[in-house]
Amino acid sequence: MKLFFKEHALLIAVQIVQFFVILGIYWLDGYRHLLPALYAIFLGLFFLTGYLVYHYFSRRQFYQRLTNSLDSLDDSFQTTEPAPISEGLDQLLKDQYKLYQTKIKALESRQEEHLKFMDQWVHQMKTPLSVIELIAQNLDEPDSSSIREETDRIKTNLNTVLYMARLRTIEQDFHIKPVNLSKMVNDVNGENKRLYIRNKVYPHLLQQKPDIIVETDEKWLFFILSQLLNNAVKYSIGRSNKIDISICEKAGEAVLEVKDYGVGIPEADKRRVFDPFYTGENGRKFRESTGMGLYLTKEACDHLGHRIELESKVGEGSTFRIIFGTTQNLTTM
Repeated sequence: MKLFFKEHALLIAVQIVQFFVILGIYWLDGYRHLLPALYAIFLGLFFLTGYLVYHYFSRRQFYQRLTNSLDSLDDSFQTTEPAPISEGLDQLLKDQYKLYQTKIKALESRQEEHLKFMDQWVHQMKTPLSVIELIAQNLDEPDSSSIREETDRIKTNLNTVLYMARLRTIEQDFHIKPVNLSKMVNDVNGENKRLYIRNKVYPHLLQQKPDIIVETDEKWLFFILSQLLNNAVKYSIGRSNKIDISICEKAGEAVLEVKDYGVGIPEADKRRVFDPFYTGENGRKFRESTGMGLYLTKEACDHLGHRIELESKVGEGSTFRIIFGTTQNLTTM
């Protein structure tokens, strides 16, 4: 209704001005009979109102369609009254829909090619890295440790790139199955033992229920936990030599907690640490920070149906908790 009156506001104004202009001409010509003049105005307004009412109800669906937003692209194929302007709008939306579909398919094709390239590139880079590690084992110290330290960093960054590419098709990358949290923690610690030794920061298992099993994706959970532990080590160097890991059950939910005693996260950065490419104050101090680890962690948790919580205080450290919701399957082995 509002759109209809906006469209016809000028017509209504012109008609009213026209009535007064005609009356003014008759008045100046000496015509002084008021009742016939008022009757003429009434008839003019009556026909104008009749026209507007008929025009609105005959095109009511058309105006409603222009007013309401589209919920999906398929709504472009809706039809309204068989009026020329309505048919023109229908055809325009159909053409626009086809154009968007063509462009979307082209972008999806390019994106798929890019993801395949990134996936292949990451796997191809892992082969020469493995060769370099084998060569480094035959070198004397400290050259051997230095080379392996750098290859570990490259591997970590390559995995980040790989999981970033997979994130766009994460729904197709899931394989949900029962996963033992204690075993998962041990596997991740085993994978990162050189990182712990090199930086002299070591994990300590506190509360641990070895019988907690959750329904999740093993590969993505491995990546999530690895990211949290890598961050804990990185921000603990020179401040603390331990990281606390605990597995427990609270209110029917499994909780996996990683706690460090490092630099902590400033209050101003807490609400943005999960944003992509955001490094914050700590990221400017530790130049290796890419701002993608916690973003990927949060996105993966959201898609898996897990919650992630953060507690941190500057100078005292940070605590990250992965909470496996009540819908997860907790059983005893």
